This record gives sequence, C-alpha cells and structure tokens, in this order.
Amino acid sequence: MKQSLQLKMGQQLTMTPQLQQAIKLLQLSTLDLQQEIHDFLESNPLLELDEEESFQQESVTKNSEITNVAETTSSETKAEQTGDDSRVESEWTESIPNELSIDSNWDDTYQNSAAASDSPSFEGDQDLDSRNALLENIQDHLIWQLNLTHMSDKDIEIAYAIIDSVQPDGYLSTSVEDIFAVLSVDMDDLELDEVEAVQHRLQRFDPIGVCSQDLRECLLVQLEAFKDHPLYRSTFNVVDQHLSLLGNRDYAQLSRKTRLKEEALKEVITLIQQLNPRPGSLVDTSETDYVIPDVSVKKHNGIWQVELNNDALPPVKINETYSAMLTTSKSSEDVSYIRNSLQEAKWFLKSLQSRNETLLKVASCIVARQVDFFEVGEEAMKPMVLHDVAEEVGMHESTISRVTTQKYMHTPRGIFELKYFFSSHVNTASGGECSSTAIRAMIKKLVADEPPKKPLSDNKLAIILAEQGIQVARRTVAKYREAMNIPPSNERKRLI
Repeated sequence: MKQSLQLKMGQQLTMTPQLQQAIKLLQLSTLDLQQEIHDFLESNPLLELDEEESFQQESVTKNSEITNVAETTSSETKAEQTGDDSRVESEWTESIPNELSIDSNWDDTYQNSAAASDSPSFEGDQDLDSRNALLENIQDHLIWQLNLTHMSDKDIEIAYAIIDSVQPDGYLSTSVEDIFAVLSVDMDDLELDEVEAVQHRLQRFDPIGVCSQDLRECLLVQLEAFKDHPLYRSTFNVVDQHLSLLGNRDYAQLSRKTRLKEEALKEVITLIQQLNPRPGSLVDTSETDYVIPDVSVKKHNGIWQVELNNDALPPVKINETYSAMLTTSKSSEDVSYIRNSLQEAKWFLKSLQSRNETLLKVASCIVARQVDFFEVGEEAMKPMVLHDVAEEVGMHESTISRVTTQKYMHTPRGIFELKYFFSSHVNTASGGECSSTAIRAMIKKLVADEPPKKPLSDNKLAIILAEQGIQVARRTVAKYREAMNIPPSNERKRLI
C-alpha cells in the first residue's frame, strides 16, 4: 500500500475553555453559582469582591431601616442614643493599646468590647446553633421521651426494639408478634403480653398513636382523648368495625349498619377528621429548601418590567493591586502567573456578564408572551415551548433549556421556576390553542366549586370544558387531575 499525503478542508465545532466555562455558569442555579464564585475567589488572586458596591448596597438597606425608625422615634431619644453610642465607641477605642505583645490574647485585650456585645453575640450563636442542629427523626423523638419515663430494664429493651421498627409515618414496619419472636431469642422468660404492654405505653407518647400497627389501631388510641364526647361510642364503633366503608365514602351503607342518622353521622365524621392518620408527620424531619429568585417582575406605569436580582450574587471585580504588578514585577514567572490569572479572571467576569444578559433576555421574552398570566392568572396562561423563545431571542433550544432550569422569577403572584411558563397546547373549538397549565387551573377551579355530595366525574369535567370551547378527552382530564394529586370523584364525595 502506497503512502501519500492529502489536504482536506472541513468545519467542526471546538469547545474552547471559555465556552465551556460560559455554558457551565449558564446552567448553574443561584446557590451553585454563589459557591462557584467563592471557589474562584479562593483560587484566583486577581479577582476580588467589590467592597464598594457591596457597601453601597448595605448602606441603602441600612438607610431605609434608619428612615423607618426615625419616623417613630423622637428627636430627644435619638440624641440620647447618639451620645451613648459615641461614649461606648470612645471607651472601646481607648481600651485598645497601640502596640500588642507577640503572646497577647485577643480575649484579654478586648474583654470590654466583648462584654459590650454579649447580647447580640449570644443571639447570633443561638441562631447559628439552630441552623447547624441535626434534624430530629421520629426515633430520636421517642427515645428522648423514653429516657424521661420510668421503666424496668427489661421494658426499656423491649421499647428500643419497638422504636427501631417505627417508620417515618409513625407506624410499625413489622408486627408485634415478629418483634416478640426476635426478642424471645435472647430473653427466655419473655411473654407476648409484655411486648404488647410496652407497645401500648409507647402509643401514648407524643405524637399520640405512634407505634401502631395499622390505621384502625392508631385512630382508636387517639379517640381516647374524646371519651367525654357524647358520640364517642358511635365513633369508636365506626373506626373499629366500619373503617373500610368510611374510606370508600359509602355513607348510605355506613348509616344503615351503624343506625346513625345523617346529622349524627356528620358529627361522627367531623370527630374522626380531627384525628391524625399519620402521627409521624408531626415530627418534621425535612430540610428547608431555600429559593433565591434570579429575576423579579414588577409593573411600572402599566408595563411589566423584568429586573435582575443583583443581591443574589456577590459583586466581583479585578484586583487592581495585583494587576498593576504585571508591569512592575521583574520576575518572569510572576509576570506569567499574573497574566494567566488575569486572563482567567476576565473570562470569568465575561461569562458572568453573558449569563446575566442571556437570563434577562429570556426572562423578558417569557414575560412579554405571558402578560395575560400576570394580569389574570393561571387560567390565562398561553401555550409556549422552548422553540418559541429560542426563535425569538435567536438562541438554540438547548441554551434556553439551560437558562430556564433551576432559575426562578419573583412575581406579584409568587415565585415560579422559569420552566413553569412552558406548556403544551390543546386545540379549541374556535381553532385557537389553550395551554395545558390553563386547563389544569380550570379543572382545579371546577373541582373546588363542585357540590360535596355529588362531585364531578372526569367525563363531566370534559363536557364542561367542551362547553367552554376546549376540546379535551376524558383520559386527558384524568391525567391532569392525577398530576395535581386530586382524587377521583368517588373519593371526593363528602357527607358534610
């Protein structure tokens, strides 16, 4: 085979480091971007926080707070406060020596200033402890109560075995018989009655009804607090014998079997509704997810305007001191390091600016296309897909997807993810289109206004929507209803 050289021309997309960084920053959420900026500040000395801009933002906030306080404070009180503040400041300044010894201790030198700020420091430490505290689960909550309860060593061992079987909803994951079988291996003289006795005692712990094996057992324990109620016996009978009929909302058969009239049955159901079918839910073990809106929408002079949330990200700039060393440094290694770091810092700032511009452009386009939503509500949402916005702003759909993922908009109607404003469409009788989000809002409104004794079926909901010009199939209505966690009509039926 003869070897030869050939020259070919072609085009290919090359992902430069700058482009990769811009794409990475574009798809980050606000919290992730804050961490990315912090990491970059730690690794690149040519980038620093813009203290002046940050100080101006804090000054604006503090001035507004001072103005509000000044409206409700007399001039004499302000004069006294000013005198006290200046006196404390002068005493604190005088207590600081001009020179400190090498082995001096901060607490010894500034003991007075620390004492003066004991109260706010304590509040700050207390808030920090509450934020960093470990979340308590249902087992921890029960063990804490068990340690305060007088029990024998044998009963405590049984209680620990039962508590270990408690699920987050408060119910046991295994039967009492199985717990007894496991414990009896190491405890020869153990009886089933002893395990049941400990379980009954744990069921009276907070929250009431925890450590139960099923819903019936859980509700019966909670009903003990209503023994003085005139319908306690009837309610106990319904929970103990006819809980399945109550769950199926078969009120006619339930009334026949319990021999309760409609008014009495209503009171029984009202009493049962005061009980908690999931006692473990009272012990909150979920972490709070904080959402920082990237943009805000406000109406100025009848026009909806979009603004970036400048407080969401720390202001950064090029460090002038280090950048000036590029011309003054005599070491070639230092010059090369500063030059590379400066270039990286400029690329990072440019990527941040590009992200903000793209985000503002996409958010403005969304607001312009969904004005009816901000004016009327969800029922006026228009159908919109990624291609519509991409075509209008002149970007690729993948870019729009990155911009709208985990980015949030603060509106007068609440905080929404940008993805929320995108939805498919359904054809209307007039030849137009209706957003699926608007259809969900209509279904939700119809269900909320339906008669309790005769809820609307999926077929009836489809007919009502068709009368409004929206052609949607029954199975589509069922899909939207299930997506909103709305139960079917037979489960929505209520006697009261």
